[in-house]
Order: sequence, then structure tokens, then C-alpha cells
Amino acid sequence: MGLADLSGLAYPWDTLTPYAERARAHPRGVVDLSIGTPVARPPAAGGAARAAATDAHGYPTTHGTPARREAVSAWFARRRGVPGLDPDAVLPTVGSKELVGLLPSLLRLGPGDVVVHPRTAYPTYDVGARPAGAPPRAPVAGDAGAGRADVRLVWVNSPSNPTGRVLDAAHLARVVAAAREIGAVVASDECYAELAWTEPFTTTGVPSLLDPAVCGGSHDGLLVTYSLSKQSSMAGYRAAFVAGDAALVADLLATRKHLGMIVPAPVQAAMVAALSDDAHVAAQRDVYARRREVLVEALTGAGLVIDHSEAGLYLWTRPADEAAGDCWLTVSALADRGVLVGPGAFYGTEGAGHVRVALTATDERVHEAAARLSGGLPLA
Repeated sequence: MGLADLSGLAYPWDTLTPYAERARAHPRGVVDLSIGTPVARPPAAGGAARAAATDAHGYPTTHGTPARREAVSAWFARRRGVPGLDPDAVLPTVGSKELVGLLPSLLRLGPGDVVVHPRTAYPTYDVGARPAGAPPRAPVAGDAGAGRADVRLVWVNSPSNPTGRVLDAAHLARVVAAAREIGAVVASDECYAELAWTEPFTTTGVPSLLDPAVCGGSHDGLLVTYSLSKQSSMAGYRAAFVAGDAALVADLLATRKHLGMIVPAPVQAAMVAALSDDAHVAAQRDVYARRREVLVEALTGAGLVIDHSEAGLYLWTRPADEAAGDCWLTVSALADRGVLVGPGAFYGTEGAGHVRVALTATDERVHEAAARLSGGLPLA
């Protein structure tokens, strides 16, 4: 069986075009808060390491350099509460989205296998199941596929894109226990883990699936994907990795070797430098914290409500009046002010009353958005 045809599947962001055109017509220009593309420069250490590694005349290994694998292991121990991660159980990926989109296929899932993903979630969890022919399924509340023998992969996303919700260790442990009962793999997308805004996560950190308190000290059946796009503004580098169950990582590695899915050597060198430098992450987090404070005040002052948003680069926002909870009305009203945001409908039916507001514009644009929101926001 070949890959399923995705050519007829609409790309959600294309439907935002008319609102983007209206926002761009604002006399003072558009404030684009619709996507999480970083505007800051990557860390100097990462750029220097990349430049120093440009004499990359030989093929890099698919498994990645020992230095990069060891840097990931050290980062997990230092920043995520995961001691003793085997460097061999770490694999570089070309950004995290390709791993999310291809994991069901790389795990050789197919018709009859079910992929479970969060009910409100980035579309790629759903889309990634389709090329494999494995039906995607958003669980009902409290259900991670427990008791279903056909569930083969359970996606977790904490902190969540788009909601910013963080799952605590007890919640993650329940997901792991339920998945292990039915022999399913749990894959956790933790790309926003360094960007917590509320307690207890600002003090204790965002729990990882590989934390001993979650997994009982065993990484069997567990994978974590992480990207440097968010914490280090390295989205253009496509620098990410997957880690966890050594046997699963070895299986992914074998397939990726055959397919030539290799991360360039200069990018790997930049990853080592960025993962070893906590100071730039803290500095960038402070920048986002200031922008977040401005936008929270502006949005709530305009009569909107922010739900969850405990971590990450977005504010999950809706009208205070639940009856006005059509995300497209909010998108339209903001576009009239020259502010472009992401419709919650992109992330599932339960997001249809919200919009996603990104923190990734420049300070000047964020303050411009706040000025335009003063005086409220008509949603009739």
C-alpha cells in the first residue's frame, strides 16, 4: 500500500487569506499574530557553531553526531528531569513536524490501526495518520484509547498548541499506564516545554513523558519529540530530535537510513551549541513574557477571555459572551483592526469558539496591536 493521497485535503491556513488581505489594508500595516514564526535572531553560539561546521564535505550519519546525541541527553537531565537517557536512544529529525507527520508510517501502522490525538490539536497529528491509512481519532474526555486493542499510537501534546494547556505528571502517568495496557506507543510533542508562564510549572518545569515520575523509570513504548524552533528561534534550521524507547528509536533509525532522512552536519553543530546554552533560552523567554503581558492586558481589556495558556507561544482567546463564540467573527473583527490571528476551528471542532494569538511579533508590532484593541472589540 502506498501513501494515501493528501492532494485533496485543504491546507487550513489558505482559508485565512481574505482576512489577511483585509488586515494588510490597515493604514498602519498588518500585525500578524496568526502563526508562531520567531522574529528573534538565533543564539550567537548556535550561529557560530553552524558557521564553523560549514566545511561539511562528507555525509553526516543519520543517527547524528555523538556530540549532538550527548548534548540532548545532558539537556534532558539538566532541564527536563530525565536522568540517564541513553544517547543512542536519540535521533535528529528535520524539524519536529516531519516526525509528527510521518511517525505513523515510520511505525508501519496501517488500516485497522488507530492513532489517538488530542481533541483540540495542531492538524498534523490528524493528517499524519492518513498517509499510513490509520484512522485518526480524537478521544472523548479522559479517554486515551483505554481498552481498545486497535489503538497503536497515542499522541500527547503538552504544552499544547494551540491551547497552552500543560498536563501534570499524574495525568501523563495515567496516559502511559492506559497505553501500556493495550500495547500502544505514546508519543509526546513537548516543543514548548521551556516556555511556562504559570505555577507550578514556572518553578518545577513542565513534566516530560520520560520523567521517572511519569514513566516509572522505563522508557519502553515512549517517544518524545522536541524542537529548537521555539526556545532558540531556530525554525529556519529545522533542528529537532526524537528520544525515548531505545528499540523504537533504533527501528526509526533503520528506516530513516534507507530513506536518506539526514540532518545536515552544520545544523547538528548548531544544535549542540544551543542545547548547551541555557542563558539564551532564559533571555528569549523574558522577551516573550513581556510581550505576553502586553497582549493579555490588551485582549482582556477589549472584552476577551483567555483560557489555559499556561505555557507556549500563544494565548487561547475567546469572547466573554459564549453566544458570540464563532471564531470567524473574532478573526473578522480583529482583521478590521489590522490584527491577524489564527481561527480555533483549525484545531478541531472544540476550538471553534476560540482564536489563537501568537506572541512572536516584534515588540513594536505587539504594542501596535494593543493600541488598536483599546476601546473594545465589536463582535456583532
